[in-house]
Amino acid sequence: MSDTPLIKEFIYNVAIDKVWQALTSTDQMKIWYFSQLQKFEPKFGFQFQFEDDNTQYQKEWMVTRVVEGKVLAHNWAYQGYSGNSEVIFKLFSEKEQTTKLQVTQTGLGSFPDHPHFKRERFEWGWDNLLGENLKRLLENNV
Repeated sequence: MSDTPLIKEFIYNVAIDKVWQALTSTDQMKIWYFSQLQKFEPKFGFQFQFEDDNTQYQKEWMVTRVVEGKVLAHNWAYQGYSGNSEVIFKLFSEKEQTTKLQVTQTGLGSFPDHPHFKRERFEWGWDNLLGENLKRLLENNV
């Protein structure tokens, strides 16, 4: 698998602080990111806590960087599988009520050669999570 970083950008018609809140609030993350999330804090070294939903792809994530209101990064790994990537969310205020979110995921090539870990699956995932779920949450007050 290629180790070229996966980079996507999304525009939201809301202020940057509202996007930051959605990226760092457990309750909001459960809506747009993963419903199995039980506890999250935007602090370096914090281990995400997920409900054990008996899937074979249990997440093992830890916060790797926080710049308040601008950058949130965490690793992306699965219990029992080789590979570890990093997800970096960067926020940019485009206009008063418009925010650009850039997501970069590195290290995809470290995962096993298996359909669950294909780059296209991650690309689709970000389009769904950020382009649909987060956009709906932010702009429609779901």
